[in-house]
Amino acid sequence: MKMARLILDTNCFAYNNKYYKQIRGGAMGSAFTQVLANIYLMEWEQDLIQHQIEHNEVYGRYIDDIFMTTNKTMDEINIVLEKAKHKDINIKIDPTISKSVHYLDIIITNENGQLRTSMFHKPTAEPYILPYKSDHPRHIHRNIVYAALLRAARICSHVNDFNSECVRIDLSLLLNGYPAHFITQQFNRFFYLNDALHILQQINEQVYSRLHHNLLYQPTLREKKLQAMMEDSIKTPLVLQPKTWNKEIMYPRYLFDTSLTINFRQEFTN
Repeated sequence: MKMARLILDTNCFAYNNKYYKQIRGGAMGSAFTQVLANIYLMEWEQDLIQHQIEHNEVYGRYIDDIFMTTNKTMDEINIVLEKAKHKDINIKIDPTISKSVHYLDIIITNENGQLRTSMFHKPTAEPYILPYKSDHPRHIHRNIVYAALLRAARICSHVNDFNSECVRIDLSLLLNGYPAHFITQQFNRFFYLNDALHILQQINEQVYSRLHHNLLYQPTLREKKLQAMMEDSIKTPLVLQPKTWNKEIMYPRYLFDTSLTINFRQEFTN
């Protein structure tokens, strides 16, 4: 708590040869401020989450962007949002209510009660990626193609949207100097590794649906490593092992700020 207070109370910056002190809020460039904001928003959003659970609806948040589904009327959902607004006047809510919205890099469309997702690209976005002639190891260029196709397959819920995104990826690669034979080779590699070569021959909704589902729920490499560490008690560091917080235990602060850490345990026990 002392560290939190120190960070929040000592936000200073210089502008036009003058020093200023931020007396409200925190600097978003600070990693601690972002964590603290997430902790606060997690508490703030509990009423909205409970409302969505009770009505069997979807709720998701990434930092300060929230996505919700609802079958309520405009008046009913506005009442819910107004209640959330008054919970903290410092949190501004600017809702966009429509059958089709873009959330982060996804377009989400309500088609007769079914959510359809596809890729969202900003109108000003340029198709620039790492040029093929750049002085990088060749596996970097291979991974760029694979990662682009993987992202598209995870986001696009319909095969036609995925096919359109593949065309966009192909054109972007060509514009950045990637040879046509290299692109074809990497496309084949992606579908071969994911057992979906039939999509290259013809648009197959069933094959793509299976590919989309498998990749959507496929854990990342980081998640796999973390899961393996948690399952193996020998490999799991003590800091990652789950602990039960005991309020009865007093944790003394470290008093040896100007001494050697190696002396702490010996002097503390004495």
